[in-house]
Amino acid sequence: MGSVLAVGLMSGTSLDGIDAALIETDGCDHIRPIAFRGEPYSEQARTTLREATALALTFEKPRQSPPIVAAEDMLTRAHILAVRKLLSQAGVPLSDIAVIGFHGQTIAHRPQAGWTWQIGDGAAMAAALGVPVINDLRSADVAAGGQGAPLLPVYHRALTTALPAPVAVLNLGGVANVTWIAREAIIAFDTGPANSLIDDWMEAEAGQAYDAGGAFAATGEVNRQVLASMLNNDWFDAPPPKSLDRSDFTIAPVRGLAPADGAATLTAFTAETVALGLRLLPEAPKRLIVAGGGRHNATLMRMLADACGIAPEPIEALGWNGDATEAEGFAYMAVRSLEGLPISFPGTTGAPEPMTGGVLNPALKATG
Repeated sequence: MGSVLAVGLMSGTSLDGIDAALIETDGCDHIRPIAFRGEPYSEQARTTLREATALALTFEKPRQSPPIVAAEDMLTRAHILAVRKLLSQAGVPLSDIAVIGFHGQTIAHRPQAGWTWQIGDGAAMAAALGVPVINDLRSADVAAGGQGAPLLPVYHRALTTALPAPVAVLNLGGVANVTWIAREAIIAFDTGPANSLIDDWMEAEAGQAYDAGGAFAATGEVNRQVLASMLNNDWFDAPPPKSLDRSDFTIAPVRGLAPADGAATLTAFTAETVALGLRLLPEAPKRLIVAGGGRHNATLMRMLADACGIAPEPIEALGWNGDATEAEGFAYMAVRSLEGLPISFPGTTGAPEPMTGGVLNPALKATG
């Protein structure tokens, strides 16, 4: 197919908003970022998504209900608008776009039960924009026995081909995941919570959506007893591949701490769980490249350096936009999906073999 223009859309478990990226890629070695924009969610939108997630977590398997239908409709319309704004900003017509990679919103992730659930109507988006849309990128992997996550490793590998091996890419979103690349080998897995618990604590105890720059945690003191208790969990010793749902860990263990001490303890928890994850790798990485919103948290980055024994480097050190990485990755994977190329691997999700994924929603009509 050669290089094409593709849009990627990501809405993470931190529920901060939509990331939309436009890249030119062949789904292999050629990647040229063109434009990016973030669209923050309103508080009403976040509430709608939280309610859908809370409801989904009570189900034994995915099924529709009015709150989830309403959340999916809201989410899809917001993503359609984000695409239009992105392309207007870039001066690129919809007709030039070969495919859109639409991650949707994860409202429940239960690979051990054989399912994962990302809401978002790919068919409605394809019809509204007149562009083919690839969505539901995780389900085929889970159906084959994989974890369905993380999916970004194939993009991380493409970004780091010029770096000395082994190299690790750490993505600090709502959940943290690490990709370890050593020549042809690639290993990836979730290491633990990243921003999700810190955000939940800040909202509950400080009336803020997140800890900007880690400034609040910097004023607190880590409660070592609580931290040790939180780290005493067999999940951290389990070998990869493994993945988490945002709800698998909560802020309950730090309840009762002073607000700043709770923030400091949860931040240290994220750093220490990353360190535990790195110890599961075959060899220590030569560089630790950090993407995702957590790289803006100076306190977390400092704690990562102390816990991991390696200085974490924001992905901007490679000349990339760390805010755009996930959205770009889903654009890249959408092109790979069109080509039938694998997006998950035995070493990244536990899939039985390298697998492609995603559901193709063809463009039924063009609307300009």
